[in-house]
Amino acid sequence: MSDTRRTAERLDTPREERRQLVRRPSYNADSFGVFAEQFARFMGTATFLIYMTLFVVGWIAWNLAAPQNLRFDDYPFIFLTLMLSLQASYAAPLILLAQNRQEARDRVIAEQDRQADARAHADMEFLAREVASLRMAVGEVATRDFLRSELRSLLSDLDERAEERADGRGPSHEDGGDEGSPGTA
Repeated sequence: MSDTRRTAERLDTPREERRQLVRRPSYNADSFGVFAEQFARFMGTATFLIYMTLFVVGWIAWNLAAPQNLRFDDYPFIFLTLMLSLQASYAAPLILLAQNRQEARDRVIAEQDRQADARAHADMEFLAREVASLRMAVGEVATRDFLRSELRSLLSDLDERAEERADGRGPSHEDGGDEGSPGTA
């Protein structure tokens, strides 16, 4: 018996769960939240306002025009006021629950948007750096016009040499002579 007391008093051993006398009601919070959102969405429609107006007008008309023994709520309409207060007392928490769920969704969407914006910003910075490096590299690369001008000047040099050889002014490789070789005059 002393061993059981020692183990129950020790902090490194879990306590036994106690049974509750009254069981707490359990519900699916997600399905209840969906119901609250649907209810709040319906209460914000013209259909709900028309139904509610027809209900109140019918209530008042019945309790004013019906025979005295069939009336259930006389002139100050205390029971109607109680019914509307009861409806409002249930509607307000359901609407708040729907707003809280919407706020949580909006928070998640805002966080996802922020992350997407951060990725897009990083991508744009990367692309800007790449474009800048390409511009710098293109400045160092020979352009098509530069190559054409160089090829034209080489072609004109070759044409001049060919003309010199044809006129006999310059040394010819066919003669065995070389520019700058001894024995050529």
